[in-house]
Amino acid sequence: MNRDQFTAVVNPAAGAGTAAGHITRLARALRESGAAVTVSYTRSLSHATELGAAAAAVGHTVLAVGGDGVVGAVAAGLVGSDAELAIVPAGRGNDFARGAPLPADPAAAAQALRTLPGRPVDVAEADGRVVAGSACIGVDAAANDLANRRRLPRHPIAYQLAGLAVIAGWRPVEYTLTVDGQTTSFTGHTVVVANAPWYGGGLRVAPHARLDDGLLDIVTVGALPRGRMLRALAALRHGTHLELPGIETRRARTVTVTANRPLPVYADGEPLGSGPVTVSVRPGDLRLIGVPQPA
Repeated sequence: MNRDQFTAVVNPAAGAGTAAGHITRLARALRESGAAVTVSYTRSLSHATELGAAAAAVGHTVLAVGGDGVVGAVAAGLVGSDAELAIVPAGRGNDFARGAPLPADPAAAAQALRTLPGRPVDVAEADGRVVAGSACIGVDAAANDLANRRRLPRHPIAYQLAGLAVIAGWRPVEYTLTVDGQTTSFTGHTVVVANAPWYGGGLRVAPHARLDDGLLDIVTVGALPRGRMLRALAALRHGTHLELPGIETRRARTVTVTANRPLPVYADGEPLGSGPVTVSVRPGDLRLIGVPQPA
């Protein structure tokens, strides 16, 4: 791909309007390095997908500038092509960007964008929507919904504050999972289907997830009492929640999740309806710049 031509797809609302400043500095550094940069501002997630697809069609390297929702939307325009994607984190959570970090300094970031290799990584697909990081149905999706509706501060702590508020009145859910054709049921609080390790602004919900293994990590939280739920929420910061009783993980290529009452479904921090939801992996379908080489 052509590392002399870049298109930046920017969510102008990301980071309380700071995304424009991020890309202005980076675009200047890229131009000083000899590259051409087109900056396009999104009107919606579907528009971000269109802008990404148009840039890919003319051979540009594409920059997703914003949060996880914009990353997933831009990725949807690139999957299955030879186009390369890089992420300039400028949103509230910035979780998928943690797996493909660029230097914070604009000049160093420009150098990295010109030279770092692109690697094929997996994406997920949830009911037809491309998902870069994860999809969830349960208490965490309800917390995300609350954070969005109340317009809490655009900071990772907003997710955790919303989580505490939701847990206070939450009732367990009866879930049915069909995992690679095998159906099981359990009573609990949430199901997370993860392509990447992080969600909720740096919480390591699926610490063993890899972007290139062709599998999704499914994390389920059983019907823990409120005190143990709070302990699990604290453990999420370090990915040690998997050691706690009632929390399980498994890997699969496809999972369908249904619940005994309407629940919000969120994917990459954006609403995806009220379930049920089917999530499948699309192995190696995206080329991503900045992914560390495996050890």
